[in-house]
Amino acid sequence: MTAPAPLLLARGDQDIALLPRMANRHGLVAGATGTGKTITLRLLAEGFSRMGVPVFLADIKGDLSGMAAAGEGHPKIVERAAQLGLNDFAPEAFPVIFWDLFGKQGHPVRATVSDMGPLLLGRLLNLTEVQAGVLNLAFRIADDNGLLLLDLKDLQAMVRHLGENASQYTTSYGNISTASVGAIQRALISLEDQGGDSFFGEPALELTDLMRTDLSGRGMVNILAADQLILSPQLYSTFLLWLLSELFERLPEVGDLEKPRLVFFFDEAHLLFDEAPKSLRDKIEQVVRLIRSKGVGIYFVTQSPSDVPDEVLGQLGNRVQHALRAFTPRDQKAVRTAAETFRPNPKLDTARVITELGVGEALLSVLDAKGTPTMVERALVCPPRSRLRPLDEGERRQVLQGSPLFGRYEQVIDRESAHEILRERAQREQERAALEAELAQSRPQANKPAARRGRQPDSLVESLAKSAARSIGTQVGRSLIRGVLGSLFGGRR
Repeated sequence: MTAPAPLLLARGDQDIALLPRMANRHGLVAGATGTGKTITLRLLAEGFSRMGVPVFLADIKGDLSGMAAAGEGHPKIVERAAQLGLNDFAPEAFPVIFWDLFGKQGHPVRATVSDMGPLLLGRLLNLTEVQAGVLNLAFRIADDNGLLLLDLKDLQAMVRHLGENASQYTTSYGNISTASVGAIQRALISLEDQGGDSFFGEPALELTDLMRTDLSGRGMVNILAADQLILSPQLYSTFLLWLLSELFERLPEVGDLEKPRLVFFFDEAHLLFDEAPKSLRDKIEQVVRLIRSKGVGIYFVTQSPSDVPDEVLGQLGNRVQHALRAFTPRDQKAVRTAAETFRPNPKLDTARVITELGVGEALLSVLDAKGTPTMVERALVCPPRSRLRPLDEGERRQVLQGSPLFGRYEQVIDRESAHEILRERAQREQERAALEAELAQSRPQANKPAARRGRQPDSLVESLAKSAARSIGTQVGRSLIRGVLGSLFGGRR
């Protein structure tokens, strides 16, 4: 099979092209607002699609949907193509699949609560360490009792059950703080108000649906509608982190390929690291470091390289730096940091040039065939081929209805899980209590002591039977949940 051609990014004193074999070594696109980051993101996504690599990206400003349509000959695009001497440049539409956590502008994206796991949910709910510990217990007790946690109402029911029966679990699981239970319940209500209940449930997203190609062999461009999602930054960043984690845990090792299996763009990347505890930052660093061996490239898009921790920044081999402004001491420090991340070029004063770059101009460094970063170069970024103007509502609907996934995720599945099981248990307990109260009232007063004495053997047998049933139920439940949903605290391995 012929190796794919390099992806031409920019032209300056020389061509700067991204080698497909090095594309899974990750990358960074940085620059101040309005300097051309979104155009560069679009250029990269188009290039990967043309070489047969599926792409996932978030459309934060609502202006990437036009990738599904061919360019319209925008004057600036035509001028840039002529300026760079791109003789084969022609407008082109790309195969697009739209996704939306809220199910309005694309196929609904869902995950089960068990898939998300307590670590990421704790971050999403902004829980303290103690509260996160109680959330962990809720997952463990659900696992031990064969209770599936699929949607938000399952988790709400489980937390409520934990609070109402805290004394029952103290001996086996430790102290369960009523205050922590209350805090988790309030956080879940807040998440529900933000639309989180739309995200949790079934059918859950199948990762293979993000890794499709069209009939001509071009990679599908998966666009997540994020113009509303970004208003809930914790939900946005936690969802993308969950998706990365799922890719990391479920995809097999493939080593270095001729081209990536998937390229993942993380826009507004600083949200991933803001206020993240060290344990979570370590997990992110591990995912970034190891996921390339599974054929996945990650490209962070943000304003400054300083938005990304050094341990992650060091893993990003391909870099495009648009202009930064240096009006304050903090800005000046960010410029110095950005300049220091490049391999120096004796011909360039990198720190000075960063503040002088025009719109659509950038400093670039990519990995060569040996995996070594090239010296930083100043160049003009190539123009995209798709339409800059977003799709209108009718055009988007047409793309959605023509999607190979249309109808697969639109219908919600609500099978029996923790919410339904705990509700039925509570109803049975109420009925049993009412029946016992009725029997107690109808029983003659003189017979009560004898009745109590007569029931002792039955209570002992009943207790033994219940104990055995609980033991069997726990084992069966644990096998069920681990068989269907994978290891609870590590995702589906």
